Amino acid sequence: MNRRERLMATLRGESVDRVPVCFYEINGFDEDPDNSDPMNVFNDPSWRPVLDLAREKTDRIVMRSVPFRNESSDGMSTEEVWAALDVVPDFLPGRRSEETWQNEKGSKFTRITLQSAGRKLQCVTRRDPDTNTIWTVEPLLKNIEDLEVLLGFPRSEPGLVPDVSAVLDAERRLGETGIVMIDTYDPLCVPLLLFDMQEFVLSATLHPDLLHALLALCFEVIHARIEAVCLALPGRLWRIYGPEAATPPLLPPNRFSELVVQYDKPLIETIQRHGGYARIHAHGRIKAVLEQIAATGCDGLDPIEPPPQGDVELIDVRAKYGRQMVLFGNLEAADLENLSPEAFREKVAVALAQGTAGEGRGFVLMPSGAPYGRNISAQSIRNYETMIEMVEKG
Repeated sequence: MNRRERLMATLRGESVDRVPVCFYEINGFDEDPDNSDPMNVFNDPSWRPVLDLAREKTDRIVMRSVPFRNESSDGMSTEEVWAALDVVPDFLPGRRSEETWQNEKGSKFTRITLQSAGRKLQCVTRRDPDTNTIWTVEPLLKNIEDLEVLLGFPRSEPGLVPDVSAVLDAERRLGETGIVMIDTYDPLCVPLLLFDMQEFVLSATLHPDLLHALLALCFEVIHARIEAVCLALPGRLWRIYGPEAATPPLLPPNRFSELVVQYDKPLIETIQRHGGYARIHAHGRIKAVLEQIAATGCDGLDPIEPPPQGDVELIDVRAKYGRQMVLFGNLEAADLENLSPEAFREKVAVALAQGTAGEGRGFVLMPSGAPYGRNISAQSIRNYETMIEMVEKG
């Protein structure tokens, strides 16, 4: 089997020649070690062996979001309009301004300001040159009053013309070496990222009506977008992120059905109606909500972190839900970075044994994340190599 065939057969629940192995965000496709941009951590020579290994040996799952263009507007994509506000849909027509600056350490700051009907909201993000992530310095919503302001903004119809060129280009370039996974946030992800963590929990606990007003608004936009993308790109794998916001310790598990299943189940049904596969992404303690995750009807689940980072054993998830879901995981990113090669090999052996025990739809060996520093250690490189060696050995 080639790598694309292996992944698609796994999604369909068919037999494969070996367990697929994926490095999650690291795919040897999107990372450019020759790009001299100071914000590009992958141009450090230490990364080259991992990028080569991912490109040549892994079953690559390349994530892509799909921007939208409104034929009646100026043709600007959602990503261009909202930039650092990664999860704000374009249903707010207010004036937007952006300014960027750098400090003496080379960190890049971006301030986004939204103004409408005499009201103003703003957020600030920071990107450090040696860290492959964006930090929110100032959230868009500081309190429940800001949420009321956001909900009071006039609304416009979102553009429903998807620009699928990036997905098709990636699929063409990947060829037989992997697949593209379409990435989308769910409604709950919007308040999670617009508030800081404390204010998110307070809004969910003390102001559920206002929170649901935002969720309903976001659902309408997200659902329409997914339908449009599925019409253009049927039969693809999707990743839906955001459900972990309704898991302990952030919120009690009895809120999960109300905040996640109610909204995500119709999204998943739309993906499946067009021949696609929906994978739920949820870090951390998911044991108490596994039954509700299954109730969404999802086809896959990641990253199923082992204890102590998570609170459920992979073999138990396989036994109860493995016939419904392809299981992606169950290696902790911190172990990949910190464990000795001998100890990490034991972790891989356990994941492979538990992920393939008994009957199940399929298993993909995968870490929960990737190192995001400029320099990657020789120990981490060796642990990446161990993943490949052990799946190839069978």
